[in-house]
Amino acid sequence: MSFFTIFISLSLIIFVIFCFILYIFIIIDILKHEFTGYNKIIWIIVILCFPIFGAILYLFIGRKQRIKEL
Repeated sequence: MSFFTIFISLSLIIFVIFCFILYIFIIIDILKHEFTGYNKIIWIIVILCFPIFGAILYLFIGRKQRIKEL
């Protein structure tokens, strides 16, 4: 095997592990916090249908929709 093949394989493994950890973190974050209306259910559906894209969207948009704790 060439160096390039090993590098690509390791990069892919690291990317998959990162995506899995991000996915689990986002699911736990959604379940732990309260949202207004049906936003919690909508975010869970988005995360389940589009795992990587949905997780990134949640980080930038969804976290702002949570109900602030006093």
